[in-house]
Amino acid sequence: MTTVCHVITRLILGGAQENTLLTVRGLKEDPDWEATLVTGPALGPEGDLFDDAAKFGVEPVVIDSLRRAINPWRDLLAFYKLYRHFKSNDYDIVHTHSSKAGILGRWAAYLAGVPEINHTIHGLPFHQFQPWYEFWLYSFLEKYTSFITDKIFTVCDRMTEQAREVGVEPKQGYKTVYSGMELDEFLEVPAPGSLEARAVRVELGFEEDDFVIGKIARLFHLKGHKYCLPAFARVVEKHPEARLLLVGDGILKEKLEKQARELGVREQIVFTGLVPYREIPRMLTAMDCLVHASLREGLPRVIPQAQAAGRPAISYSVDGAPEAIDDGRTGFLVEPEAVDELAEKIELLIEEPQRRKEIAKAAREWVVPRFDWRHMVEEIKEG
Repeated sequence: MTTVCHVITRLILGGAQENTLLTVRGLKEDPDWEATLVTGPALGPEGDLFDDAAKFGVEPVVIDSLRRAINPWRDLLAFYKLYRHFKSNDYDIVHTHSSKAGILGRWAAYLAGVPEINHTIHGLPFHQFQPWYEFWLYSFLEKYTSFITDKIFTVCDRMTEQAREVGVEPKQGYKTVYSGMELDEFLEVPAPGSLEARAVRVELGFEEDDFVIGKIARLFHLKGHKYCLPAFARVVEKHPEARLLLVGDGILKEKLEKQARELGVREQIVFTGLVPYREIPRMLTAMDCLVHASLREGLPRVIPQAQAAGRPAISYSVDGAPEAIDDGRTGFLVEPEAVDELAEKIELLIEEPQRRKEIAKAAREWVVPRFDWRHMVEEIKEG
């Protein structure tokens, strides 16, 4: 039996966290594997996945000092506790996720003598929107920690390219494993215009004839809401039946509401606030298309989810998005920060319903099994 410990900084509602939890779930269901999940406390407004972990039979080991924010003394304590945990449990593999757990966890595993140390890059901690000194620090840490890492899994090829550009080279190289998810519930989402879809739209405050554009993301920096709003305002000028559904919560809510008022479209927008991720299929049920205007992603999980639900997706062409959308066939890719082009693609979907149906059909076929969680677990087990 192979014993493995997966480590992630916090088990909040998020793509990396869902990915990690599903991986541990899949490994625990295989009699040839024994999997443990170690995490820090799920602090913040995003919600957590502990109830889901319990449902899957996963009992996370929580290290209170393992936090996302940098704090030298607390980080040192987290490092020591990780080291003690690895030393006392004699794992065959330690597999880390996220930047903080990735650095502390891999070095603790190395000093504890763990035979195999792996890491998954869901999204790199260094990026072009940071101050230079932050970019340098994070890329330095990732580069030198890669020297003690056996293999790095990435959720898209673009993550591998970006890591290699700064010298991140694990001993056994890279393997791309697309981020897996539970697709069944998305494949069962009712078609737009169905009685079920209309009922959900009414519950959310939309009219039957509205064209609902959805965005699912934290209201946070680099998520692209500030580009979606002016694009939406332009669409409304030509198509007054357009509505915008913003699913998620975060620190930018008041700022975004103010921007919407200034653009004259606040009454056409529904802010849902924080929604449990089990409710995401229901949110997609209300939508006619999805817009994903983030400037920084690994592989945006919401795109395959929308495609599985038969909702065309429009995304900025950054990081893993081009690997999630076959441009023009399963959705549309737009240049980053382009507002007018974003609006044009939304207008195309409104004005060409037959094209919209063709894209939705192709998108559903595209995602299976490419983004199914069972496929992801098998790829990880193969190493």
